Amino acid sequence: MSFSKLNASAATGTKNFFGNDYSPFSGMCVTCIEGCLGLCEIGKSAYRGTEVIYPQPFGKITAASQKDSPIDYSHFNIMGSAFGAYGIESDSDKAVFTNVNLELKVGKNKDLKLKLPIIIPGLGSTDIAKNHWDGLAIGAAISGVVLTIGENVCGVDPNSEFDSKGKIKKSPELQRRVKLYKDWQENGYGDIVVQANVEDTRFGVLEYAIKELGVETVELKWGQGAKNIGGEIKISDLNRAIELKRRGYIVLPDPLDPYVQNAFNHGDFKEFERHSRIGMVEKEEFLKTVNYLREIGAKRIFLKTGAYRPSVLARAIKYSSEAEIDLLTIDGAGGGTGMSPWRMMNEWGIPTVFLQCLAYNQVKILADKGKYIPDLVIAGGFILEDQMFKGLAIGAPYFKLIGMARSPITACMVGKTITQKIEEGSIPQSIKKYGDNFETIFIESTNLKKKFGDRYKDIPGSAIGLITYFKRLEQGLKQLMCGARKFSLEYIDRNDLVSLTKEAAEISGIPYVMDLDKEESNAILNYGMS
Repeated sequence: MSFSKLNASAATGTKNFFGNDYSPFSGMCVTCIEGCLGLCEIGKSAYRGTEVIYPQPFGKITAASQKDSPIDYSHFNIMGSAFGAYGIESDSDKAVFTNVNLELKVGKNKDLKLKLPIIIPGLGSTDIAKNHWDGLAIGAAISGVVLTIGENVCGVDPNSEFDSKGKIKKSPELQRRVKLYKDWQENGYGDIVVQANVEDTRFGVLEYAIKELGVETVELKWGQGAKNIGGEIKISDLNRAIELKRRGYIVLPDPLDPYVQNAFNHGDFKEFERHSRIGMVEKEEFLKTVNYLREIGAKRIFLKTGAYRPSVLARAIKYSSEAEIDLLTIDGAGGGTGMSPWRMMNEWGIPTVFLQCLAYNQVKILADKGKYIPDLVIAGGFILEDQMFKGLAIGAPYFKLIGMARSPITACMVGKTITQKIEEGSIPQSIKKYGDNFETIFIESTNLKKKFGDRYKDIPGSAIGLITYFKRLEQGLKQLMCGARKFSLEYIDRNDLVSLTKEAAEISGIPYVMDLDKEESNAILNYGMS
């Protein structure tokens, strides 16, 4: 069987002429007929070329791999018990799910406190992040989770100002993003993080964020699970393309070429591509950079790495240990919030559950030697509470947080869309069954109005969508933890899971369901063990 889905996808706006009657190993229609207008990826590529590499329409979507990984988190089930409780008194009147504690502290000094075990990884210069930043920032801040400002924000900001050495001295967009989160941050929960890639480092973005914007936490970036090259965006304005080219970015086709300019103005193509460079990691330079960032005022330092080969993962873990950073995010293949190449998203890197199991084994080697282990984050396709529980359990005790990017954006987009429908008086029947006004439709709005009073009117519908989504995750995770008799996050461990297939057991070390508790069960039945 093929794990891949080829030649036709909603992501690239392509389909097979004969529907499901296609060759499984190529994705082509079994009979490719003359006269077809080119509905599939081959056909569309024949007249749109490189445009078809990327998910479409750019700026209005997020995208994730269609590849059907042979093992994912559904291959594990959560175990419960009828005896005892951890983190609370074994009393039926006290051991109720509403008493589960989801707050935690992370970082080397355990000085970053969160209300939920969630971090929203880097959302950078893409339109999808920019257009929904109000909802993301306000929603994340009120929910008490970490939000990361991703790569290239300063470099793409049309109003950025640079000094004579090419260093950033002002970026209204980065300033806006940081301020919006801080304005809604409550009682020190959560944090706003600024991330840097190759171009950001050249521009001095982290120095600017720390010294001018008061950012306390910064993140270095080695990559992400969606792709193994730098970030891309599309630009529909010639002058913007020229500006970004002159700032040092790779822009295709070359906007400084008069022939290209004429073709663009004629309408031969409508968008330029802006690409970032790949990083070149060296251990000593990494350690030096971490020390430098501490010297200039960074309170916490994170690293984000992607779905690279196991030896790169080992280096990320080892270097992070030696540098004693606060948090390491490991991002599995193949989601994306921006414009990652579609086939790369599907066919590159190590899928999340495999990557997490590799990371667990590697981290344990260092932990058994008594080495420092930074708090870890697993990201890559998480959307619901059962996946969160499994991610925390497989990685216990090292993985503390779950990274989510696409699903928070979805919650914001839905919140924004429904708000617009309410304001227009065009509420769809599927939504109208819940009510015909904001408070009756958004179930958390009444609580927010009570909490924030007059300030409630400044919370956009997109933020309320995110807050409401996180509330669902909060209660759902509490219920699962209660069933497992774990009333605080630190008690979740690998014994809370079972593998449903022998293949899942082999890669994870989580017992196969027919082998679980075998010795204990036999002792109970044969020797009267209570």
